[in-house]
Amino acid sequence: MTWWMHIAVVVVVLIVLLNVPIGLIWLERRLLGWFQDRYGPNRAGPFGLLQPIADGIKLMTKEDWVPPFADRWVFIAAPTIVVMAMLLVFGVIPFTSSVAIADLNVGVLFFLGMASVAVYSIVLAGWSSNSKYSLVGGLRAAAQLISYEIPMGLSLVGVVMLAGSFKLGDIVEAQQRSQWFCLTQPVGLLIFLTATLAEARRIPFDLPEADSELTNGFHTEYSSMKFALFYMGEYLDITLVGCLTALLFFGGWLGPGLPELAWLAIKVVAVIVFFMWVRSVLPRFRFDQLINFGWKVLLPVSLLNIAVTGFVVLRW
Repeated sequence: MTWWMHIAVVVVVLIVLLNVPIGLIWLERRLLGWFQDRYGPNRAGPFGLLQPIADGIKLMTKEDWVPPFADRWVFIAAPTIVVMAMLLVFGVIPFTSSVAIADLNVGVLFFLGMASVAVYSIVLAGWSSNSKYSLVGGLRAAAQLISYEIPMGLSLVGVVMLAGSFKLGDIVEAQQRSQWFCLTQPVGLLIFLTATLAEARRIPFDLPEADSELTNGFHTEYSSMKFALFYMGEYLDITLVGCLTALLFFGGWLGPGLPELAWLAIKVVAVIVFFMWVRSVLPRFRFDQLINFGWKVLLPVSLLNIAVTGFVVLRW
């Protein structure tokens, strides 16, 4: 592609990604209402479609307040870090066989690296607020994300071994030559989905926020658009996880009859709806249960999966 085509792809992707949270907020509220046998948003516009717009206007018009006891510059920087990290990872996502900003040779490693950077956002938000609730939420987040990043990375080793590449495009092509990795790496898929749920701090892994315990945890002191950035970061995170799950385990854009982008979109939406369904039916873990599950269950199982995959690759 020429330079102007690269710029056009970047602009379109940014426009789409920045509008994704608005659509996902509406979709989640409607689905939660359906799953839990209650009404979702149904007053602002047809089917409540204007409710996310109303929420956005409310957040933009609220007072943008920085607590006088906070570390001002760190407090302001923290919510931008998580959004920047998520958007950078989207830069290495191949949306079709010919549409990508930069399909890096180390795409999987780049994703894992940016996921680690997002931890700094939450820890800095909790620390800079100079609030006990925020600090406990930040410390919980640090312990949780470190505990689940390791199994998440190990869960992808089997995929990389079978594909022989860290490049996301090559991983999709490897599934075209054989079969989707959800069939050959089902254990890796389950570990990856569980770990990414914890990384996104979604129920049942929302201990860093835990509104019934910590009054919203690490972002207790945030308001207006700074709070909105944390909110946007969460939905960008689950969209990113949907893209990666589709590419790594479900053949990416592969499928009969429809355009490549349509197949990828269908698979991404299916993963996102699964995350929303999990939120509607599972209760929150205790913190000791959450940490024990990461270190004592997911980590040994992910190592066993690597050993079995390595044996199969060497044998056949």
